[in-house]
Parts: sequence; C-alpha cells; structure tokens
Amino acid sequence: MIDLKTPAEIEAMRPAGAFVADVLTALRAKAAVGVNLLELDALAHDMIRRRGAESCYIDYHPSFGARPFGYVLCTSVNDAVLHGLPHDYTLRDGDLLSVDFAASVDGWVADSAISVVVGQAREEDLRLIEATETALAAAIETAVVGNRVGDISARIGAVAASYGYRVNTQFGGHGVGRTMHGDPHVPNDGRSGRGLPLRPGLVVAIEPWFMAGTDEIYTDADGWTLRSKDGSRGAHSEHTIAVTEDGPVVLTARAD
Repeated sequence: MIDLKTPAEIEAMRPAGAFVADVLTALRAKAAVGVNLLELDALAHDMIRRRGAESCYIDYHPSFGARPFGYVLCTSVNDAVLHGLPHDYTLRDGDLLSVDFAASVDGWVADSAISVVVGQAREEDLRLIEATETALAAAIETAVVGNRVGDISARIGAVAASYGYRVNTQFGGHGVGRTMHGDPHVPNDGRSGRGLPLRPGLVVAIEPWFMAGTDEIYTDADGWTLRSKDGSRGAHSEHTIAVTEDGPVVLTARAD
C-alpha cells in the first residue's frame, strides 16, 4: 500500500532525517585505517541511545536474512556490496567502505548510505563512488510530480551505463515512513514512463549501488552480507526524499 504523507507529516520526518545524516557524518569522520567495524557500530549505537532514537536494523529479520540482524549499521567492505554484517574486522589502507544506516525518531524513519575509501584511494574506487553519487543526484532531480517511478529507475540505469557498470535490480529503493521498508519498490534500472505516478507526499529512499565488474551477487556464510560474484568492489549511495509540489526534498541531506 502506498502511504502518502501530508506536509505536516513530512515536516515531522525531518528530525529523523537530520539524525541519520548526523550519524553518517560522524561515521565518515571516524572511519580510518586501524578502526574496527565493531567500533563504528558502537559509535552509532551510542548516538542512538543519546538521541532517544530507535534502530531499524537490530531486530530486523526479513525472509532473506538468516537471523535478526543484531547490529545498528550495515558495514560493507570491498566486495561486500550490501547488508554487510559488522564483525571483528580492522579497516586497512585502501578499503572501500559502504555504511547504510536507518533509524526512527518520534516514530518516523529515515534511511541513508554513504561510501568512502579508507586511507589511500584507488582511482577506480573513487570513480565507482562517483557513479553512485551521480546516479543518486540524477534520480532525486527526477523525483517530481508528474513523473513515474520508472523515470527514477531509468535515470539511475542510464548513469550506470554511462560509467560502464551493469545494474543488479534485486535490491533497490523503497517507500519510507513509520517503517523502514514499504511500497513502492524503486529499482535501480527501468523504463521511463512506467510504474507508479509520483504524487505529492510520496516519501522514498533512493539507493543506487553498483559493482565494478558484475551485476551478480551471493550471500556470505554469515547469512546477511551480500558480495559481488566476481569479487569486484561495490559502492552505495542513498537518501530519503519526499516528493512535493515544490520539488524533491532531501530529508537526509548532510552538511558535508
């Protein structure tokens, strides 16, 4: 079911968006060579407690997860491309880290993701991150009243193709509101003019994620982490946005 938000409800979602943005900004600053993924999760967990927010991940147990997630962040490193389960891993020079975070504040959810290179960056990794960020910006620009979900998907797919990347459509964007995942599904590739019409009050998370050499994934032995089938690296960018009469509003915009 599509749940359109009133202008007042969109305003009520802003604190959740600002909090998620603040956590990701803190995590970006913390991520460095020698930092353990469990330290990043602990930092986010502490910020959740201090804010009086609620994690959307810790008890999350969808059909594709082996068990409740158990952590408050997704931390995906190198060939881990989505749903990375935090574990005892110390970041190394040149690692490509993607962090996905969702939380609820006063009953409203926001969801966002960033990718960063730790230490010395490889040009191909920076290009991969740039592609996801460019696709996200193009998709947000397309999220206007009168367009359709397929227009958003097509813009993401076009950017991926322009960089030479293939697109996996098993996991993509989604509706956001009182819960983390709702209708509609927003694939990262599609056909313009197709799908749900974009109407004022629609709030969705748009999340391009690309892999450098493939569009195929498999699930790690931990039952959660998704990895590229060919071992190539992945990057992920995401914002929660609201469709309004005045254009798209990015609820998880970061100061950086």
